[in-house]
Amino acid sequence: MTDRADPIPDDVAAMSFEEALAELEKIVGRLEKGNVALEESIAIYTRGDALKKHCDRLLRQAEMRVEKIAADAEGRPTGVEPLDVG
Repeated sequence: MTDRADPIPDDVAAMSFEEALAELEKIVGRLEKGNVALEESIAIYTRGDALKKHCDRLLRQAEMRVEKIAADAEGRPTGVEPLDVG
């Protein structure tokens, strides 16, 4: 596990955003079909929740790295500043 407050299995934590999203989409598809036994549904729902949390974390990390170009009153670039994600 990677974080005590919000445990994510190590295999999920090692996934790229694209890998996690692809697996999450498969899980959603299986659950939507409704032909999964109850116990298996609970297990794959739990894994899907971990995948979603991992994707959310990766997106937040990417947003924090994104910067926007700051401009003066005439529109000339003056540098960069953090993207306001609030």
